Parts: sequence; C-alpha cells; structure tokens
Amino acid sequence: MEFFLCVLGMVMVIEGLPYFGFPDKMKMFMEFVLEQDDSMLRLMGALVVSMGLLILFLARRGLPSL
Repeated sequence: MEFFLCVLGMVMVIEGLPYFGFPDKMKMFMEFVLEQDDSMLRLMGALVVSMGLLILFLARRGLPSL
C-alpha cells in the first residue's frame, strides 16, 4: 500500500506541474483537446497507455545492459 501511495503521489505531482507552471498554455491545450474528434482522443489515449505499459514491462523485467 505504501508503494501505491508513493506512485499515486508522483503521478499527481507530474500531472499538476503543467497547470502550476504554464496555466495559460494549459488553457490553450484544453481548447485544442475540445476541438478533437472522439476517435483521435481515443487513439492518443491508447498510445499513451501502451507506452506506459511498455515502460512498466521494461522496468519490471530489468533493462538490458548497453
């Protein structure tokens, strides 16, 4: 449970940084997102989830030595 809370806290920090540092740019980005089709948002979401799962897989498996 402690690990989960640490991960949740890090996600919240990472997610909050753009809003804290660049509120005007985030408003512009929100307007851009609202203009996109649902299919494009689903595709972007699927790509981000896939990249996250790949990172988790590589991290848990151990990165190969270069």
